[in-house]
Amino acid sequence: METTQNLRINGDRLWASLMEMAQIGATAKGGVNRQALTDLDKQGRDLFIAWCREAGCSIRIDASGNIFARRPGRQTDAAAVMTGSHLDTQPTGGKFDGVYGVLSGLEVLRTLNDLDIQTERPVEVTVWTNEEGCRFAPAMMGSGLFVGRFDPEATAATEAPDGSTFAEELDRIGYRGDDVVSADEIAAFFEVHIEQGPILEAEKRTIGVVTGAQGQRWFDVTVTGQEAHAGPTPMQIRRDALVGASRLVQAVNRIGLDHLPGACATVGQLDVSPNSRNTIPGQVAFSVDFRHPDDDRLASMKAALELEAKAICDDIGLELALSEIWYQPPLRFDGACVAAVRQGAAAAGFDGYDIVSGAGHDACHIAGVAPTGMIFIPCEDGISHNEVENATRDDCAAGCNVLLHALLERANAVD
Repeated sequence: METTQNLRINGDRLWASLMEMAQIGATAKGGVNRQALTDLDKQGRDLFIAWCREAGCSIRIDASGNIFARRPGRQTDAAAVMTGSHLDTQPTGGKFDGVYGVLSGLEVLRTLNDLDIQTERPVEVTVWTNEEGCRFAPAMMGSGLFVGRFDPEATAATEAPDGSTFAEELDRIGYRGDDVVSADEIAAFFEVHIEQGPILEAEKRTIGVVTGAQGQRWFDVTVTGQEAHAGPTPMQIRRDALVGASRLVQAVNRIGLDHLPGACATVGQLDVSPNSRNTIPGQVAFSVDFRHPDDDRLASMKAALELEAKAICDDIGLELALSEIWYQPPLRFDGACVAAVRQGAAAAGFDGYDIVSGAGHDACHIAGVAPTGMIFIPCEDGISHNEVENATRDDCAAGCNVLLHALLERANAVD
């Protein structure tokens, strides 16, 4: 077996690939808008596949548009060690969220080719469809479909704000594949990602060894009152849906504060109808995002939301529709994969720092069907989902080097 202790990826090549992909959907403020199943998403996918074919990979695409780029191993029938993330972005996204994990996987394959290293198991790089969930909710849709978390028919009918469905857009950009890929084909899965938070930067650490992830609950809430003229309608008889929604937004924030430490509570979307200057709002629809590393506390946050929402709407005379559209329990990643990341950090010359992910990732879904681990690198000021999102060239190379060593350890671990 080849000596791997001193292996390094080509950091300049990785950076150049990141910057070239960032031109697809580039925004005036230096970010990226490459939302799922748009023409720009197609361009990004096409470029990734072209690069993978240049690296000698075979390509499979499943019915959800998930892409699997495979480098064969000595044992061609063995389950693969996979790595990957997503190429879609937020409307005001950055250059690194998701795409860094995809192109790090590609850089590992290129490095193995450069050094003529043959692994026992195949190594595969994945692109999961619609991780962000901003155009089609919920998030992590492609990986969720892959592991059976979502109903395929219901997902196919999910609508974007413009009324187009997930299935229609998948067909339109030509990425509904007919390859069947099963979870049984995964020996281990790794995802490398920017932290999207401030901890590593504050601790002056380069590599986060991700031991697990917070649980999440997403809700859709609609409050309905009565539209009326803003002038003649007395204040005391109004059924103002926006007043009720504003109180609920405050309640969501308070619930998060009441469940510290570890809690996060966010209203990120708000749709006011009829959205007219001189009409009392008759209906408001909004999202609620709860997160906590403890499942009991996460359940307590849900119960508090249901109680507060009913009380607020009853007080104003509003109708309430509240539904939980997604639940991801807190999880711990596989011990052997976490150990491989920790050993990979040491091999690359870093002291790994144990951390829990505050964000959801495709790896969280894959962890339910296969051994999984994650690697974090810092991002400037902890900012992500923002056009100013930034990571350094050296940190990107460092995380990719850790991934290289972790993948090799697992890809050569064959019974």
